[in-house]
Amino acid sequence: MSQRPILVFDVNETLLDLDSLAPFFTRIFDDPAAMREWFAQLVLYSQTLSLTGIESDFAQLAAGVLRMQGRIRGRDITDADVADLSAAMGSMPAHPDAAEALQQLQKAGFRMVTLTNSPKGDGPSALDRSGLATFFEASFSVQPSGRFKPAPQTYRLVCDALQVEPHDLCLVACHVWDTIGLQAMGGKGALVTHGVNAPLHVPGVPIPDLVAPDLAHLAQDIVRTWG
Repeated sequence: MSQRPILVFDVNETLLDLDSLAPFFTRIFDDPAAMREWFAQLVLYSQTLSLTGIESDFAQLAAGVLRMQGRIRGRDITDADVADLSAAMGSMPAHPDAAEALQQLQKAGFRMVTLTNSPKGDGPSALDRSGLATFFEASFSVQPSGRFKPAPQTYRLVCDALQVEPHDLCLVACHVWDTIGLQAMGGKGALVTHGVNAPLHVPGVPIPDLVAPDLAHLAQDIVRTWG
């Protein structure tokens, strides 16, 4: 058995159900697939800003990408639409198996924190509203680093706060670009696919140490491997 890592959970889509935003995009664009298009563009431009050294707020970027998507699709995006999207993002529910999976990991003695691109607000976060926040000893936003994941500065922020090195951490995410980010620094990666993602097989690119279809199975694999 290898050393038990500290588990660093991504939040949006990994713990919280991104598909809950689909009705909003269906209303705006008459196309539920528009949600995935918007999210892909949001990730693309967050990484673009990180690479170019331009700082921004993830919530503002989400709104800007929505307005851009509206212009591309010939739909007028109003301030009310932006507010509705913000409210929907702030109230995304947890995946049905999330609480049980986290409880299993907590019972097995794993330290757990979160790391999200979303900024911290004054009120309760989506993680708070979902009821999952109590499972974690700390919740980190990338915002102080001035970069978005998978920039190395974002993971280093967690390392510095916990006084550990990247090899002491395992990034748990629904996104391979996120697991690659920490694995490239010497950490571990655990991918939950949720039926919408898969590992990336390219020579020289780190493959997640663990891959599972849902959080329940991933928790079992984590306990079996490092517990």
